[in-house]
Amino acid sequence: MAGTPRVLRAMNDRAALDLLLEHGPLSRTRIGKLTGLSKPTASQLLARLEASGLVLATGTSEGRPGPNAQLYEVNPAAAYAAGLDVTPERILAAVADITGRTVGTYELPTPGRRPTQPVVQQVTDALDGAVKAAGLARGDVHRLVLGTPGAFDPNTGRLRYASHLPGWHTPTLLDDLAAALPMPVEYENDVNLVAVAEQRLGAARGHEDFVLLWNEGGLGAALVLGGRLHRGWTGGAGEVGFLPVPGAPLVRQVTKANSGGFQELAGSQAIPQLARKLGIQGIPSGPYAEVAAALVERAASEDTAPHRLLLETYATHLATGLASLVSVLDPELVVLSGASLASGGEPLRALVQAELEELAASRPRLVVGDVREHPVLRGALESALAATRDEVFDTSR
Repeated sequence: MAGTPRVLRAMNDRAALDLLLEHGPLSRTRIGKLTGLSKPTASQLLARLEASGLVLATGTSEGRPGPNAQLYEVNPAAAYAAGLDVTPERILAAVADITGRTVGTYELPTPGRRPTQPVVQQVTDALDGAVKAAGLARGDVHRLVLGTPGAFDPNTGRLRYASHLPGWHTPTLLDDLAAALPMPVEYENDVNLVAVAEQRLGAARGHEDFVLLWNEGGLGAALVLGGRLHRGWTGGAGEVGFLPVPGAPLVRQVTKANSGGFQELAGSQAIPQLARKLGIQGIPSGPYAEVAAALVERAASEDTAPHRLLLETYATHLATGLASLVSVLDPELVVLSGASLASGGEPLRALVQAELEELAASRPRLVVGDVREHPVLRGALESALAATRDEVFDTSR
């Protein structure tokens, strides 16, 4: 078939590049063994990739019997990708090189219900700050992935399920951003990006069917089915904060309230209320997500009756909503993520697991997420890097 040798070469090139990303610097002999290619073919492959700027020769192997071997690595400067994590309080931006190493970050505060700058200006300022910190220019960034609460409806292009994000609901926003930025831009729900990070780097590696439950500023979930994110018809799959649940008043007109039964029962704002009801003293002040995380951490470590009851009640509330999710989806795994869940560690995980096994016929394994530092941003970078590598590493063109 015409073109088959070129396609085979491209497949071998991509296999070698993926191995270099996974293992770091490798010799020609090692690449040949891992790919099954002969030494001459591996030599030709590396020469081709080096000439194209995708691979660099870097040092030699030492401390082994025989002559030192030349080592090769992916050229970090072959391409760059960027990610943005958007909340009502700030935009956190980062740039990573093609190997995944973060080379520049920037945080732009965006306080207040009425932003003083247009959203397009906020986005470009945050991106430019990270680009400058990386010593690059905006045009060096190959792709940008932007994570927000809620989701952009693919049918209308408007942000839904995030009325608390001021300035982001104008009907022309996506077109305005596309006109202002020179690179392709993708938009994704923030909790979905946490699931991407856990699937690529964390507790969900090797799993193709899992639910990620997130509890921080809001209560949400990400659904990964058959290895792919399930976003729903309007992008709203996983907006479980709106889920009606036993134990909470029935919330009507949930989009106006920006809340629902599960959010009211088990969201971060419910934890300080529960602590006060149980007579727990020394409740800190501050944003309720931070207060909730501190209270859950204390409850998981202090062996007193009020703290045990706080953790047990919180676990029951979480399992109440999770029971509906797992009964419908029957996932292999549930990942608990976000500060209000991760701070409870193994004690909270074990309690939720036990409660869920009593409330649902489906019994997935529960784990605490591994990606703790800026997981939304890490997921945005991983998503941007995956698409960038598919384009840059395609040597068949």
